[in-house]
Amino acid sequence: MNSATTAAGPSSSLSTNHGLPVPITVARGDGIGPEIMDATLRILAAAGARLAIEEIEIGEKVYARGNTAGIDPASWDSLRRTKVFLKAPITTPQGGGVKSLNVTTRKAMGLYANVRPCAAYAPFVPTRHPKMNVVIIRENEEDTYAGIEHQQTDEVVQCLKLISRPGCERIVRYAFEYALQNGRKKVTCFTKDNIMKLTDGLFHKVFDEIGAEYPQLEKEHWIVDIGAAKLADSPEEFDVVVMPNLYGDILSDVAAQLTGSVGLAGSSNIGSQCAMFEAIHGSAPRRAGKDSANPSGLLHGAILMLIHIGQSDIAEKVHNAWLRTIEDGVHTDDIYREGTSSKRVGTRAFADAVIARLGQAPVKLAAVRYQNTATRTSSATRRPRATKELIGVDVFLHWDEADRDPRQLGARLERVAAGLNDVRLKMISNRGVKVYPDGFPETFCTDHWRCRFVSTTAEAPISFDTVLQILGAVHAAKLEVIKTEHLYRFNGVKSYSLGQGE
Repeated sequence: MNSATTAAGPSSSLSTNHGLPVPITVARGDGIGPEIMDATLRILAAAGARLAIEEIEIGEKVYARGNTAGIDPASWDSLRRTKVFLKAPITTPQGGGVKSLNVTTRKAMGLYANVRPCAAYAPFVPTRHPKMNVVIIRENEEDTYAGIEHQQTDEVVQCLKLISRPGCERIVRYAFEYALQNGRKKVTCFTKDNIMKLTDGLFHKVFDEIGAEYPQLEKEHWIVDIGAAKLADSPEEFDVVVMPNLYGDILSDVAAQLTGSVGLAGSSNIGSQCAMFEAIHGSAPRRAGKDSANPSGLLHGAILMLIHIGQSDIAEKVHNAWLRTIEDGVHTDDIYREGTSSKRVGTRAFADAVIARLGQAPVKLAAVRYQNTATRTSSATRRPRATKELIGVDVFLHWDEADRDPRQLGARLERVAAGLNDVRLKMISNRGVKVYPDGFPETFCTDHWRCRFVSTTAEAPISFDTVLQILGAVHAAKLEVIKTEHLYRFNGVKSYSLGQGE
């Protein structure tokens, strides 16, 4: 029942290597990483993969040397030279001071598209959704994963969610191109634009714009909460799903687990020049060295890599041998089931079983057929700069006085505004909810306040000098400013959120 899932990658000179070994960079990672990488590389070698491997060290040992990036400069040189990275899972130290190497690599190498095929292998891997065959395409660089966070008051921390039009255009077009080139019928978009009307609203808008260029494909949009519920309940109704970064990260793991095991799924991270391939699971340090880990997730990542570098013949051979192994009931601990499995094996023995079946095809599961066709990548459209008008400013304060009564803060700021020319205090909000004027005493308030100043003339532009005057007057009133956000009109459209209740 499992249909073929073709890997995605940019058109590249790698696909025309005429049988020459293709340079790739390999990292064995942490925890179970070295074991599953060894199993994967043995299978690829036995299948005849034409690879010139450069190995680098990343992860725990590099962090332990005091390198907070988890990767040495020489390793970056290898990645930039080969432009293809096969990576085992790593362990990122807990706590502050270090950055996720996965996120850093994706962003530094411009790997904007994360592609995660999630197919069921029933009845050999038990699942409630035997017809499931979904591909999650996740934007990989933006959203809250920009990692821009600040503590602003004693009680409030901030994480910035950044969504750009170019980022939306690249990932959405990639999703439609992937569907078209891989025989998929429908592309679904998940956002939360009923709440985040500007950020998620932009993603949805771009989806509609670009989707109109693909009349042969069915399009649909779901609000992410009910969409996630539908995905969990009826995944067979979805085909290709494209999402912003955070939703995609969460729901691609959910989708993989719905197939029967998150440990079976691989993923590709695609950019216009470089690509990275990996399992979607972690390093599982408690299982390290026990020869019990399932190498299938990393092997599926390697299959995606083979297609990306133009070795679809090898990818097809490996994938069909893996399907035959699963079909024959040769299973590692994580998917072994009495009555379904025929033999419980460890990591090395599972790799041996796949190698023994190279050249064979599954009997009950559908054999895969791959073509040397990579999904096209594209650059975003540069648009003329919009007409931009400054029409107000939100001044954020750290204020913790007078039992946090917003009426007290409002009275002080009204006196501030009264001393300025052509400026008024429009509202104060706390955690997004308007609390002044006409707030409710039941509203819980923290020590973090947004104070909106606008022109006394309805929606008239103000100058940056006026903003500086507001800040100076607020400071003179002995109120602590922690940040500001300008309120703009772009091409005549107000481009900022209202307070809840404003």
